Amino acid sequence: MRTFFNTKFRIFNIFQRALFLLLPFFFLNLAACSKNARYDDYVSELRQNIFLVESEEYYLRIYAVEKESPYSADGVPRETSPRTEIYLVTPEGDKECHISFTVGEKTYSGEMSYDNARGEYYYYCTLDVSKCNALPCKIKYGDTEFAMNALSVLNGNELPPKKILKNVQSENAELFASLTDKYGFKGEIYMRLIYEDAPYYYVGIIDRDGNIYAFLVNATSGKILAKRQP
Repeated sequence: MRTFFNTKFRIFNIFQRALFLLLPFFFLNLAACSKNARYDDYVSELRQNIFLVESEEYYLRIYAVEKESPYSADGVPRETSPRTEIYLVTPEGDKECHISFTVGEKTYSGEMSYDNARGEYYYYCTLDVSKCNALPCKIKYGDTEFAMNALSVLNGNELPPKKILKNVQSENAELFASLTDKYGFKGEIYMRLIYEDAPYYYVGIIDRDGNIYAFLVNATSGKILAKRQP
């Protein structure tokens, strides 16, 4: 009987020691998964430039976006493509509105649609304007024609989006590690440049269960100013 219990105790002790020795390898493997994952490959939406101009009657803003298609906040990243999104606020929304703008030596144009819920006109096209400093636009609103020169909100001191994401990942290593396995990252990432007197980045992470982790980041320093977790 004593031999049986002694043997059982030795087996348990060996198992416990083996488990203890394996723990570092487990955490190293977890860290390796996190380290090897290219998180910028899981960015489903990247808004990296904003152009603004305002007059007494009109407010024009333009976004340079890299966005997945079809667009769906479901935690699964898809192939992205560049696009230019233009929004125009006017005194009324009951007139036909046409916009044209020049990038380099090429002119792009189209009819703007009206969004009743948001109270603004909009126009989208497949075009990368993220590196532009300004977008000169010509607008025909009903019988009125006018020009507006939308200027980028960026001043050149902002960190690149990859660096912004790297800072968020470094300061939230446990979160990223928990969503990373040998197959990759189990979610998708949204990065949206926003402007309120200064440029900031909204970084949102959506996992496969629909949980959202949100961070507000200073675009110049990369410092996280606020965060929200489920």
